[in-house]
Amino acid sequence: MFTTIRNRVGGVVALLVLPWATFAADERTCTMRDAALPTNSITYVLCEEGLLLVTNNEGATWSQRKIPDAEGLRAVAFADENRGLAIGLSGVIVATADGGKTWQKRQSGTTENLTDIQMLGDDGWISGFDGVLLHTADGGKIWSKQDTGVTLSLETLYFLDAQNGWAAGWAGLVMHTTDGGRKWHVVKIPGATWSLTSIAFQDAKHGWISGFAGQLFRTKDGGATWEAKASGYSGWLTSVAFDAANRGWVTTDDGFLMSADGGETWKLQSAANQFFLSKLLRGSGSAWALGPFGMVKQIGSGVEWKKIANPLSANADVESK
Repeated sequence: MFTTIRNRVGGVVALLVLPWATFAADERTCTMRDAALPTNSITYVLCEEGLLLVTNNEGATWSQRKIPDAEGLRAVAFADENRGLAIGLSGVIVATADGGKTWQKRQSGTTENLTDIQMLGDDGWISGFDGVLLHTADGGKIWSKQDTGVTLSLETLYFLDAQNGWAAGWAGLVMHTTDGGRKWHVVKIPGATWSLTSIAFQDAKHGWISGFAGQLFRTKDGGATWEAKASGYSGWLTSVAFDAANRGWVTTDDGFLMSADGGETWKLQSAANQFFLSKLLRGSGSAWALGPFGMVKQIGSGVEWKKIANPLSANADVESK
């Protein structure tokens, strides 16, 4: 059964939500955790409670698809508009081949909480608590553990290609592989002491890592060396990305940090609605930013962002179809 949800004009009620809180999937609750932009015309939004929201008109209307027996979901990745994977608490991995209409469980081989996922063709990787890193070579059917040699939790990962990848997590931990994850080694970054939650590369040479306490690090040589960059913000820098115009964006509880000079300087840009933004998403078109209570999307020249309210919030109208 599908539901079409239309946004009502009004604000979003901002309630404190713990990162791993779970609720019954009653099809009227959505704590937004991640999203995927497989094409310019479709956006998938993952709800922690076991729902997938789908829009093909930039958030004007939404369809709702249930993910059975899966709560505490954290991250999602789609190879195209049909094939996707979602991960979350207690090692759960679920897969769809029809755009979220039906889902099948996959064996992860772990009961640790899973935190991030990236797919590059048939190759894919998942990070998790207790140093867990999983790999698939067949599009997500079979997953196997990779030996990281660490027990600290890994919160994020980023692969430039099927061989060259990075992972980061608690207590400033950063790891690198040059062989698809067969071997990982720890990279010591001066000043990285708090937990790290986001990695992004503009190209093979220029990369960024962000995290708690305003931590922001940059490499100009493909990760051979890293330097700390002053962010001017002491809170949590939850996600970092660069848009098509090479502007840098970092999400915060208060909105964004924005850089117009390739990351040399950053300026706080407050959001009109406090969605507690935590994830930046780049497809082939405009960038999106996501928080538990809603999303914003780049408009116009890309400096301004349009609010897209959470369609399952208390101020949304629901029509069954």
